[in-house]
Amino acid sequence: MTAQFVLMQLFNGLILGSLYVLLALGLSIIFGMLGIINFAHGAFFMLGAYVAYTITTYLVPNFWIALALVPVLMAVFGAACEMLFLRRLYTLSPLYIMLFTFGLMLALQDVVRIIFGSMGVPFPTPDSLSGAVNLGFMYYPKYRLFLIIVTVAISVGVWMFLSKTRLGALIRAGTDNPRMVDALGINISRIITLVVGLGTGLAGVAGVLAAPIQNVRPLMGMDFLIDCFVVVVIGGMGSIGGSILGGLIVGEVIALGVMVWPPMANTLIYFFMAVFLLIRPRGLFGREAFHD
Repeated sequence: MTAQFVLMQLFNGLILGSLYVLLALGLSIIFGMLGIINFAHGAFFMLGAYVAYTITTYLVPNFWIALALVPVLMAVFGAACEMLFLRRLYTLSPLYIMLFTFGLMLALQDVVRIIFGSMGVPFPTPDSLSGAVNLGFMYYPKYRLFLIIVTVAISVGVWMFLSKTRLGALIRAGTDNPRMVDALGINISRIITLVVGLGTGLAGVAGVLAAPIQNVRPLMGMDFLIDCFVVVVIGGMGSIGGSILGGLIVGEVIALGVMVWPPMANTLIYFFMAVFLLIRPRGLFGREAFHD
C-alpha cells in the first residue's frame, strides 16, 4: 500500500463526501423548517440526474446549461410539490408527511423506470473537464476536482445566505418559532415553500454533478439517501455545519474502508454512527448549530 494510493483514496473520499454534503444540506434545510425527514429527497437527486441527461441528450448537448437549469427546474418542482400536496398535511401528524414523501419517492422512481428503463443511461464527462491534473504528487481527474470546488462554493453560499441575509434570518426565525413569525405579519407559508424549493434544488444539482461519475439509474437516489441519513445523524439533525462535516466524514470512512476491507466499506459507516452516537447522542452540533 503506497502513499500515493492512500492519497488517492483520501481524494476519492472527498468526492463521495462532496455528494453527501450537497444532499445532506438540502435534507437538513427542509428538516430544520418542517421537522420531518423527506424520504423523496433521494428521488429528487435521481430526477436531477435524469433531467440533466434529457437536456444534454435531446435538447442542448451542453453540460454547463444543464448544470445551470436543473437546480432551477428542480427547485420549482419541489416548491410545486409543497404547495399542492405537503401544505395540506401540515395540520396532521408528521407521520402523514413522511408517508407521503415515501410514496412520492416510489412514484418518481417508477415513472423514471417506465420512461428510461431500469438499466440506467450513460452520462459522459464534459469535454472541458476530461483528462487529469498533475497535483505534484499524483494525477487526478479534472472533473472530480471540479466537483470538490463546486461543493465548497455551494456550501459557503448556503451558509452565507442563511446567516447573512434578511431572508436567511426569516428562515432561521421560522425554524425556531413559525407562529411568532406569522404573528409578525410575515407569510410563513411562502418561507416554507422557498425552503422546500431550495432543498430540492440542492438535491438536483447533486444529481447533475453525480451523473458523470455514477451510473444514472432509477435507484441511484435510494442508495445515496440511506447513507445521507447517516450523514445528518452524525452531523446533527437540522445542522448546516453538521451536514458539511458529517458528509466529509462519512465519505472518508467509506473510502478508507475500501482501502482496508472493501466488503465492509459501506457497513462500516453504520458501526461508526452507532459508536459516535453513544459518545454524542445529538450528533456533532445538534439542531441548534443551524444558527451558526
